[in-house]
Amino acid sequence: MKNTLHDLNNHLFAALERLNDEDLTPEQVEQEIKRSHASAKVGQSIIANANLQLKAEQMFTNGELRNIPKQLVKQ
Repeated sequence: MKNTLHDLNNHLFAALERLNDEDLTPEQVEQEIKRSHASAKVGQSIIANANLQLKAEQMFTNGELRNIPKQLVKQ
């Protein structure tokens, strides 16, 4: 899987567009709201993970870390 933060951004904006679709029935709107909440939660986790990776890279670059933890390095 090679998804990027750009892909996440596109998915979140697509969800926003679906929420603004005036042709949806009330039931479809409710379903989109639930789906959007789930997407937002997953998105928040992805962003938090990316921030952690970025912080580790910055700390390594600044000499605050000797090694980047294996869990944060692409293998």
